[in-house]
Amino acid sequence: MLKQAKRLAKAVLEKLRRRSSAREMRQTQRHVSRAELVAGLARLGIEKGDAVFIHSSLKSLGYVEGGAATVVQALQDAVGPEGTLVLPTYYMPGGSIRGTCEMKDYVFDVRKHGTNMGRLPEAFLASTGIARSVHPTHSVSAWGRHASYLTEAHHRAPSVFGEGSPWQRFVGLDNAKVLGLGISMGPVTFYHVLEDAMGDAFPVPVWGDETFRLPCIDQAGQRSEVPLRPFDPELAKRRIDHGSREDLRTYFMAEFKRAGLLHSGQVGEAPSWWIPARGFFDHLQHLAGENLTIYSSPEQLAARPLA
Repeated sequence: MLKQAKRLAKAVLEKLRRRSSAREMRQTQRHVSRAELVAGLARLGIEKGDAVFIHSSLKSLGYVEGGAATVVQALQDAVGPEGTLVLPTYYMPGGSIRGTCEMKDYVFDVRKHGTNMGRLPEAFLASTGIARSVHPTHSVSAWGRHASYLTEAHHRAPSVFGEGSPWQRFVGLDNAKVLGLGISMGPVTFYHVLEDAMGDAFPVPVWGDETFRLPCIDQAGQRSEVPLRPFDPELAKRRIDHGSREDLRTYFMAEFKRAGLLHSGQVGEAPSWWIPARGFFDHLQHLAGENLTIYSSPEQLAARPLA
C-alpha cells in the first residue's frame, strides 16, 4: 500500500510539474506549428520514405501548438506512409539495467507498461498504428513500413542491441537515419549497437560478468524470458552522456561532421542533426579500431586531434 501511495503521489506531482512547465513555455517561448516542424525536417534532410530513429528534447523545439502529439504527426508527415519512425520507449523501473534486473518479481508486460522516456515517446506510444518490442528495459516503438520487422524479434535477441534487435535491423534498412532533435551527441543509444556487434573485440570491456533472464509478456499474453547483461557501473562516469564529458560530446560532433556524415540544421527552435545509420555504425567501428570510443579519456582525445 505504501509503495502504491508513493507512486500515485509521484504521478500527481509530475502531472502538476508538466502543467506548470507548459504554461510557462506558452507564455515565454515562440509558438511553433505542425507545418513549421514539417518544413524544418525537410530542410534538415528528412525525406519521404526514410526510416528515422529519433532521440529528442521536446522542450527544445519551442512551444509546439498541440504538444507532443503534434510533433508525432509532423514526423509522420515528414517520412510519409512509406517511411518508418522509431522511438525509444524504454521502461526501466529499477533506474538502470542492473537495478531493474535486481528487482524482485518484476515482469515487463507490453500491454500495460508505459515509458519513462518523456512526453514525446509517451505520445508516440499512445498514437495509433504503433508496434512495440518486448524487452524488460529497452523496449522501442515503431510506426510505418518497417515497424513490425524492427520490433518483432527483440525478445529473442541474445543481447539488448544484438542480432535481431531493433538497432541491428535498423542499420540494414535503406535510407535509415539517426535523428537528434534538440540534443547533443550524448544521449544516443545507437552507440551501443557496435558494442554488441564486436563483443569481446570492443576496445573497452563494457559488461559485468552476470547475465540475468527477465520475464516478459507480449501483446498476446505469451510469456518469455529475455537475457540481460548489465553494463559495468563504473563506465557510466566516463561515458559520452555523463554530465562531465562535454569534451567527448564536442569531439564526436566535430568528428562526424569532419567525416561528412553529420547533417545539421534547425527544426522549430531546436538545433538538430542526423547521421545515416550505416555510416554511423561503420564510422564508430573505424574509430574503435583507433581505440577511440564513447568512453575515451581526455588524454586519448588529445592523442588524436581533429584536423
